[in-house]
Amino acid sequence: MSDEETFDNTVKKIKTLFDQTTETVRESEAAGAAARSVYPTVRKKKINGELENIAEKYSLELPTDVKVVNDSVHGHIELHPLLVKIIDTPQFQRLRHIKQLGAGYWVFPGASHNRFEHSIGVAHLAGCLVKSLQEKQPELHINNRDVLCVQIAGLCHDLGHGPFSHLFDLLFIPAVKPGLKWKHEVASVQMFEHLVKENGLKQLMEEYGLKFDSNENDLSFIGELIKGVDTSKKGWSAKGRTEDKAFLYEIVSNERNKIDVDKWDYFARDCHHLGISKSFDHQRLLKFARVCEVKIKDEAEKTRRSICYRDKEADNIFDMFRTRYTLHRQAYQHKTVNIIETMITEALVKADGHLQISEAINDMEEYIKLTDHILEKILYPEYDHKKILENAQRDLKDDKRKPDEDKIILETAAEKLRTGAEKLQKAAEQIQKDVKKLEKDRKPETAREILQAAQKILQEEDLQHAREKVMQILKRDLPKFLGEAKLEKRDISEIKRDWRAAVNTWNEEKKQDLNVDDFVVDVVRIDHGMKDKNPMDNVYFYRKRDLDKVFLITDQMFLPKDFYEELFRVYYKGPGEKLKKAQQCFEEWKILKV
Repeated sequence: MSDEETFDNTVKKIKTLFDQTTETVRESEAAGAAARSVYPTVRKKKINGELENIAEKYSLELPTDVKVVNDSVHGHIELHPLLVKIIDTPQFQRLRHIKQLGAGYWVFPGASHNRFEHSIGVAHLAGCLVKSLQEKQPELHINNRDVLCVQIAGLCHDLGHGPFSHLFDLLFIPAVKPGLKWKHEVASVQMFEHLVKENGLKQLMEEYGLKFDSNENDLSFIGELIKGVDTSKKGWSAKGRTEDKAFLYEIVSNERNKIDVDKWDYFARDCHHLGISKSFDHQRLLKFARVCEVKIKDEAEKTRRSICYRDKEADNIFDMFRTRYTLHRQAYQHKTVNIIETMITEALVKADGHLQISEAINDMEEYIKLTDHILEKILYPEYDHKKILENAQRDLKDDKRKPDEDKIILETAAEKLRTGAEKLQKAAEQIQKDVKKLEKDRKPETAREILQAAQKILQEEDLQHAREKVMQILKRDLPKFLGEAKLEKRDISEIKRDWRAAVNTWNEEKKQDLNVDDFVVDVVRIDHGMKDKNPMDNVYFYRKRDLDKVFLITDQMFLPKDFYEELFRVYYKGPGEKLKKAQQCFEEWKILKV
């Protein structure tokens, strides 16, 4: 039989199945054989969905050869050619230089993994989940465009992370720009758009089937997937896809119940590199995920498609949330990790005026230069004039250099000197301009103000303080941990005021002279993913014998009393001979407060 005849016969069979009005499917179950009806409309939807995917797949004239990557967590994974093009850009390669766990690498030597491999892992899992749903439920009409967009979102969801990952947006930015509501997810979308534009990828994306018109803009859809859309809320605000595909927004960043492939990857990857065991198995959730109709909050009788799981996976899902808590307790919020993060933040804040670190969030061309290497820039600034000349002299002494390298060495040194000289020139002009003020006002304060104005231009003093802070980290000269206390949920500023008052009172009562500024206080918040709420209250399940009826599971055993805890930690950076007194002060305060 020829290929054409085989094709025609297959089409006839599909047409016959499509036209059938009823069918009974018998399947083997643990309890024995059982029968269930499959309605014609459901069968037709499944057949239509599968045929649409086949037609779309073979309509592309571009190569679809995948690249195989051997990942330390997921093994051999396949990457779509478009994903490879995105990976091979300066904007994405930047992630090689941003540690996944930030300051965690200073405490856990194995935690050397970066945002780069995590992002590839998320793209892989996003593809696994959406393709699984596409295959199992063709009636959902998940097309190959949807699959590719979800994979791209998974790949690019962390493009906006700054130096030392969450330290940048949770500690540094609030310190230098109080009140600014800035998140790395916003920067991820901006960096993705910048990546597409700078590398001319729009045409290639269109050739692979993505759309950029006003009605269906896949660029906007990918941005929404990265930022996250709460699919449980009343009304539908997303622009990238219509409400019937709301479940696609629960794959990369799930705002409904926090179960998404981003967490699946970093739980597995972080545990692997930290040496922390876990019982949660994301592979089982991939197998038992299913899209069902779920009621929408505050909208009576209205439902929306959402990703649900088999009832027998309830313990596995709770293990996922418990794994999150364990990682925060043992690693992410480790007492030494936290104090190093505090010190790195202080160094970045001091250096901000000189290096203009915080201003980079407004310009992706500058932001791409920000990585964990920022500490080296603080320690060894390029505009140190003496160092510039010394380095050039050293390079010229290299006998192995090529003849044409002399010119490059000298031109590079000249450019660095010119950049530094510009700052010096501005400072000199500022002093010269302000000196005229002394003719009218001969007060010493006026002269000091003039000098301070010039120093603000150079910012050398702050940079020196930043260097000292970094050197303390390198030499492990860290504040000593005194202890922690579990407190009721309170405002941070109120807690810190209470502590300062307690130290002063203790000094008076004990006739001591502990300096309250020698104490470093830190408030740590740890939860199971949804602050003080039980995350399981937002997870819907289905049964094997009734795939379309969903329900909540609320009668689990061994649930914690509280899903949220707040820890007040105190460190001491004062003179060593006063450490015991500082410890005594904290212990006595803790007895009274806890």
